Amino acid sequence: MRSVSVQKNIDWLTVLLYYLLVIAGWFTIYSASLPAEPTSMFDLNQIYGRQLIFIILTIPFIILILAIDAKFYEKYALIFYIIGLLSILGLFFFGKSVKGQTNWYAIGGFGLQPSEFVKTSTALLLAKYLSDNQGHLNTFKEQLTALIIIGIPTLFILKHDTGSAMLFVSLVFVLYREGLPSWYLWTGFITIILFFAALIVPPSAIIGTIVILTILHFYLNKNINRNPFIYIFIAIISSAFVYSVDYVYDNVLEAHQKDRINVLLGENVNLQAEGYNLNQSKIAIGSGNWTGTGFLKGTQTKGGFVPEQHTDYIFTTVGEEWGFAGATVVIVLFLCLFYRLIYLAENQKKRFNRVYGYCVVCFLFIHFAFNISMLIGLFPTIGVPLPFFSYGGSSLIAFTILLFIFLKLDANKINEW
Repeated sequence: MRSVSVQKNIDWLTVLLYYLLVIAGWFTIYSASLPAEPTSMFDLNQIYGRQLIFIILTIPFIILILAIDAKFYEKYALIFYIIGLLSILGLFFFGKSVKGQTNWYAIGGFGLQPSEFVKTSTALLLAKYLSDNQGHLNTFKEQLTALIIIGIPTLFILKHDTGSAMLFVSLVFVLYREGLPSWYLWTGFITIILFFAALIVPPSAIIGTIVILTILHFYLNKNINRNPFIYIFIAIISSAFVYSVDYVYDNVLEAHQKDRINVLLGENVNLQAEGYNLNQSKIAIGSGNWTGTGFLKGTQTKGGFVPEQHTDYIFTTVGEEWGFAGATVVIVLFLCLFYRLIYLAENQKKRFNRVYGYCVVCFLFIHFAFNISMLIGLFPTIGVPLPFFSYGGSSLIAFTILLFIFLKLDANKINEW
């Protein structure tokens, strides 16, 4: 009876969007990795063959997720979270180094990236905490606890994979939806702006601007309770942060992280070295024009000019072979998926379901936004896959689990009314 209910109540529009993206992703991977002499699509020696196997493997995961009682995910959220953290800690002892990052387990001929699965466990525990908490993040204790749930896996992953760790910060938007004061977001945005500004503008000019804006804000907002000491404190902290940026850049960041920032800022970029990936990415996307060169006819793709084109740079194949029109279709499919998930999340009766749904949207959207942005130079290259599109069994299966747990929760909501 339960399986019949799930089949009837599952949101098939979301399932359709999911499979459209997965299938389009496979054809793109096929084009990006097809050798000069094509072999069977099931050839495990080829990237597209392995990806097809990963796609098939998602089916039993989906069946299992939908078969399990919806309350299971909420009841054991803490256990999932602990297992996830242990899997990250295990990388220190059993992890495999790939391109300088120890963020994989080697299992046979395949690799498993635990950070992809920790997204789901973190989302479950955050939803569990907020649903059990009767408040709306009104107190500092509630805010701190929620931030700690997000912060612990972020710090654990930061050592192994800076890009993946940054993605967890997107869950702050979920907290904002659930009542987190807006000054947390403003603080984050201003910190990012000050960091990049300090790299290209003299510190004295930035501090002068900070002082002027602080004074203007103090005198123009007469209707609020203004404590001059708070304004002075904020100005001092902001100024100290600006002066610390050079030290952090020179002594804390790794060489490859500095290169990525330089590429973003357009400073000291060698197009044959650190700027090569971005430059080739722009060439590939630009060569597609309006309608593209055609499937399997991309010169940049076939020539192998774009590194990692089947993973982080998969969208360059879309831009080259499908053109602006095809790229727009893919982007619209993603936007439709995000809109549908937001709609479903807002229509949940249980807070647990709603919070988890928004966590799913945040993770998927931040991957999408970062991946597309880094291909056109709007964001540093941080190794973020495009959901359901980029090659990789860990990312595909993890995103599938993340999404279909929410679809299971949504399908069960009719029994909660």
